[in-house]
Amino acid sequence: MTRDELKQLIVGSFATVPTAFNEDYELDLGVMTELTHWWIANGLVTGKAVIKVAAAMGEGPDLSDEEWPHLLSTVVRAADGRVPVICGLKTKNTLHTIEDIKQAQDLGAIAVQVLLPIFHHPNQDDLVRYFSDISAAVDIGILIYNTFWFGCESITADTMLRLVDAEHVVAIKWDVPEGEKYDDMRKFAHVFNVIDNAEQPVRCHRNGGRGYISSTVHAYPQHDLLIWELLEAGQYDQARILYERTSKPLRAFFAKASQRSGGYRVTKAMMEVMGHPVGPPRPPTLPLDNHEMGELRDLLVSFGWSAPTNERLP
Repeated sequence: MTRDELKQLIVGSFATVPTAFNEDYELDLGVMTELTHWWIANGLVTGKAVIKVAAAMGEGPDLSDEEWPHLLSTVVRAADGRVPVICGLKTKNTLHTIEDIKQAQDLGAIAVQVLLPIFHHPNQDDLVRYFSDISAAVDIGILIYNTFWFGCESITADTMLRLVDAEHVVAIKWDVPEGEKYDDMRKFAHVFNVIDNAEQPVRCHRNGGRGYISSTVHAYPQHDLLIWELLEAGQYDQARILYERTSKPLRAFFAKASQRSGGYRVTKAMMEVMGHPVGPPRPPTLPLDNHEMGELRDLLVSFGWSAPTNERLP
């Protein structure tokens, strides 16, 4: 597909879905199949949302090179073309990144999320070579993940414009370091789909952005689908109120929960509270204990979300 064709698909609320494990920390592909059908039945479909598997919130860095293709293949088959599926990849050098993308391409992903090559400590010229070389070698979309917080340079707006001829660079997850201008995205938003990764979906959309990363849509799709509908209608005040009503309390809960254990334990716990358990996180991350689960349930219920009774919750 061309960049313009891919841009029509890579829009909306991005569901970075958790990876289901059994109690032995093995992939539970049956649960992933059921959940993919459930996500689609609840509105995560083309034009409104994207399902992203094997990314950080989905414990992608914990998956082996043998596991992530099985996970991706399972979700792609279950989605059956009804929602775009993107695969998160681990950061590697150019040659091995191309190998991974070709495998994801063969398995049916419409795009891949590619981090900056952080361990190469790239400068802006390196970034242009990296993404241009990858684009020339593959046939699916590239979603750049601007992972500057790992200690490398942030990709700049001017560098993004140097990637205009890299046809398969389609989108970027956008956030900037302190001191740089978020609104510089306006320079390239007409070329690439900008996906907010800074908890500023309204600001991003006003600047021409075409989506945002959500920490809730996997657990309660209706909430984020309404936010996206409001954004697309230009009802920015209503969208901001709805987004902040949940994002601020959840941010505080995430911070509190991380004092006991890090990782993405809350992401999985939200699924369990909402009646769709996906198993434990892999060690060393701890699952939420019963007290934490009770707090989380009370919080989600306070949003008006209908959480079923669960014997694990106090």
